[in-house]
Amino acid sequence: MIEQSKMKTARVTLSACSAIIATAFFVSVAAVPAYAGSPTLPPEATQAMTLMYAGDPDGAIVIAQKLQQSQPDHPLGFILEAEADWWKTFCASSEIKYGMVDAWKRAKKPEDEAYLALADKAIELAQAQIAKSETAEMHLYAGAGYALKARLFGLRGEHRPVARAGVSARTEFLRALELDPDMADATAGVGLYNYYMDSLSAFVKVLGLFMGIPSGNKLEGIRQMQIGMERGVLLSVDTRFYLAKDLRKFDQEYEQAITVAAPLLEQYPNNPIYLLLLGNLNTELSRNDKAAEYFHTVLKLPAIQTVCETSSGVPGSASNCTPCFERARDIANSFLASPN
Repeated sequence: MIEQSKMKTARVTLSACSAIIATAFFVSVAAVPAYAGSPTLPPEATQAMTLMYAGDPDGAIVIAQKLQQSQPDHPLGFILEAEADWWKTFCASSEIKYGMVDAWKRAKKPEDEAYLALADKAIELAQAQIAKSETAEMHLYAGAGYALKARLFGLRGEHRPVARAGVSARTEFLRALELDPDMADATAGVGLYNYYMDSLSAFVKVLGLFMGIPSGNKLEGIRQMQIGMERGVLLSVDTRFYLAKDLRKFDQEYEQAITVAAPLLEQYPNNPIYLLLLGNLNTELSRNDKAAEYFHTVLKLPAIQTVCETSSGVPGSASNCTPCFERARDIANSFLASPN
């Protein structure tokens, strides 16, 4: 297997700044009870999110589009479709660098415009609702829309757009908390921002000051993310995934990352992204037999065929599209084939 990450001592660069601010602030399945401050989701939304995190984003998109048709003035259906699209993008863009599997960086692609249009539509609808009657829930959805945009800009290495979108997301989350201090999902969004901004190198932090990017606090961010993981309706799964992934990437806290990530696989045992993360974390701890179990499980997964679209939007064989299960198997085989 691949040696422990050479990135343990590497400095976070400007491109990492984009990835940091862009990291998903996003939607997760409502498998937790509704707490005070949590948005109330329709059954269709819960169903879509369950499919999405079980490894079937295309199934989630079908339901999200029906939700858009039944509630055309509500942002949730557009957020769900974009979120499902993101996980297809994340998986297809994943690769191994520095001993870590992640979606690192890729160029613009034609399908990006449809994704950004969904995010813009969600923001537009949320803002329209806010203009009629300001609520914490609609600020949460507006923040989610900006975060959708930020994560794609980060993947493409577009520093200024991701900074603008990331700061706008933070602003919306903070306003949601002003209106409803108990909104755990907004707390999670702010927590993610705090964690990432405090993980930057000194150089990028100084650069952030010149760009007008608010600073962060890692310890406070982790506390806020724990609230989101435990009590959030929209952000609990994503917050858990990104905290585990980045405890590995930025802090090399592999044991802690495993503790954070393990519930993901308990709830969604067929999600190849979660299997690769747990396998990767065990590789970092030289638990190669345990890591191999996760990678072999990826190879045995029943593939859910992800539909790839051409630039015209017609399903077909797009040269830049790799279905998630195919990509995950390639990555698992690479880990298994690597020397200990």
